[in-house]
Amino acid sequence: MAGKTGTTTTYSPSPTTQKQNRIFKNNEVDWVRPDGRDFHQCRPAFFQTGAVNAASGSAYAEFGNTKVIVSVFGPRESKKAMMYSGIGRLNCNVSYTTFATLVRGQGSDQKEFTSTLHKALEGAIMLETFPKTTVDVFVLVLESGGSDLPVVISCASLALADAGIMMYDLVTSVSVSCLGKNLVIDPILEEESYQDGSLMITCMPSRYEVTQLTVTGEWSTAKISEGMQLCLDASSKLAKIMRSCLKEVVTASQD
Repeated sequence: MAGKTGTTTTYSPSPTTQKQNRIFKNNEVDWVRPDGRDFHQCRPAFFQTGAVNAASGSAYAEFGNTKVIVSVFGPRESKKAMMYSGIGRLNCNVSYTTFATLVRGQGSDQKEFTSTLHKALEGAIMLETFPKTTVDVFVLVLESGGSDLPVVISCASLALADAGIMMYDLVTSVSVSCLGKNLVIDPILEEESYQDGSLMITCMPSRYEVTQLTVTGEWSTAKISEGMQLCLDASSKLAKIMRSCLKEVVTASQD
């Protein structure tokens, strides 16, 4: 919305002592993450709403080197001819800038990200509140620094809320990588390149509902349970930060 006041909310985990970086090798247990975080520590997160004035709602998210901006337009009349429907339509598009990765053109599978984002958001939006119209969600990954998809999903959810789209709950997403005998949460790009498997949970924290679970690689039942709990705990914290960001928007508009 034109003239909308942007709101910024940040979250930083407890500081850790910086250690000498080294790459994970073989099956060693005692190793150090490249950015010095503990295995179960998320990157410092930065959220800002109202990042795009021309959009109905927007949000910017920065998790370490991963930077994402989302614009939401609508509800508006669908450009495509469609039969009468009592519910609205959600369109999503995820793209990478040409400078998002070190090697030009090596962004993640954008079609897969677009499909996953649509599935993650569709169940949380009250589509019946805008029948015969469309809401468009455009995501641009400015920099790929690891865990891109979870950041995309969380940022898109915040942008939808900023646009005033009726939702059952905010949608948050967190991923965990399995490296040898260790599970590391919110992995960076370097860690993802060494992972034996990955687990991503998308959920609506207030409703205690997991809307999507993606698992790749080989996982034991115990490891999956541990990974899911790590993701759910982190998702709950993320949701609190996102809600506080939205509350600040309301407060600013009332002043």
